[in-house]
Amino acid sequence: MVRFRSPRRPITAVVLLSLVLLWPLLCLGIRLFPGEGEESEIGGIFRFSEAPEYRNGGECPASSNRELVSSCDQSLVHIAMTLDSEYLRGSMAAVFSVLRHASCPEHVFFHFIAAEFDPMSPRVLTQLVQSVFPSLNFKVNIFREDTVINLISSSIRQALENPLNYARNYLGDILDPCVNRVIYLDSDVVLVDDIRRLWNTTLTRNRVIGAPEYCHANFTKYFTDNFWSDPVLSRVFGSRNPCYFNTGVMVMDLMKWREGNYRRKIENWMELQRKRRIYDLGSLPPFLLEFAGDVEAVDHRWNQHGLGGDNVKDSCRSLHPGPVSLLHWSGKGKPWIRLDTKRNRVRWIIFGNRTIFTSQICSD
Repeated sequence: MVRFRSPRRPITAVVLLSLVLLWPLLCLGIRLFPGEGEESEIGGIFRFSEAPEYRNGGECPASSNRELVSSCDQSLVHIAMTLDSEYLRGSMAAVFSVLRHASCPEHVFFHFIAAEFDPMSPRVLTQLVQSVFPSLNFKVNIFREDTVINLISSSIRQALENPLNYARNYLGDILDPCVNRVIYLDSDVVLVDDIRRLWNTTLTRNRVIGAPEYCHANFTKYFTDNFWSDPVLSRVFGSRNPCYFNTGVMVMDLMKWREGNYRRKIENWMELQRKRRIYDLGSLPPFLLEFAGDVEAVDHRWNQHGLGGDNVKDSCRSLHPGPVSLLHWSGKGKPWIRLDTKRNRVRWIIFGNRTIFTSQICSD
C-alpha cells in the first residue's frame, strides 16, 4: 500500500493563504459532510467515508503486532482529544490530518474522551471511529460530567460552559495510569505537519506543560477587576513573567501533573471563581493561574489559533506570521457550523492533493 508522506517543507502563512484562495475543491479522501456512496452514517445526520489506511515508512521503527497495540506503549505518540456529537466533524478532520502528515502513523495512539451522557453514546462513537479509521490505534475513555458540572461558572459564551471543555483538567485521572506523556489537542484543529515533531518537545526545568506562548498579548484582560484589585490574588504569579498560552494545543507531562496534584489546584480556582468571579473565559484562566510564566515555549507554528474569530462576535482575526504546522479554529466560528449556515465566503484547505476540510478563514 502506498504511504502518503507529509511535505518536506513547512507551509508558510503566505503559501497557505494561496492554497486557501486559489485551489479548487478535490473531492478525495474522507468526506466530512453529508454525501453518497459507501459511508458510515450516524443518526441520519452525518455520513463519513472510510479514510485511507496509512502505513509507516521504512525509516520508522518496526511495528509490533497491530492487534496487540497497548495504550501503555511508551514508544507511541499519545494524543488526547475529546469526542462528542457537537464537534464530531472537527474531531474526524483532526484525526485524519494527523495521520495524513505523520511520518509513522502506525505509531500514533489516540485517547478519546467522550461524555457519559452525550446524545451519541461512547459505544456509538467507538463504532464510528472504527468504521472510518479501521487501522487507528485508539481508546475511548468515558468522562463523567458530574465530576465538574457543579464547578462550572457562567462564561461569555455558552459553548464554553460545556463540561467536556473541562476534561483536560482530568487527563491524569481519565487516561490509564501508565500514560506518562500526552499531546492534548482541541477538536477544532487541523495539522499540516508531522505530529512527532511536536511530540519531541523537551519539557525543561521540571515543567509540566509545553505550548506556544504569546507574551505580547494583554494578559490583564483574562481576569476581572475583582482579581487584580485583591492584593493577595494579584500576587499569585509571584516572580513569574506570565504570558498567555492557548490550552487547545499542549504537550503534557502527566507524571508531573499527577505528582503536583494539578487537578485539585485547578478545581480550587474554579471554586473561588464561583464565589468571587475572578475571570470570564471558561476553562482557560485556571490554567493561566497555575502555569503562565512557567510553560515550555513551543514554536508558534504549532498553534495558528483564532481562525474561528472572536469568542463573541465571530469577527475576523489575522494570521500569525511565519510557517504553520497546525491550524486552530478557536473562537465562535467553527468551520462545520459555517458550512451548515451556507455562508458565501467558503475557502478550501488543501493538503497535497487531498481536501480534508472546508472553512472560512474569517467571516464578514
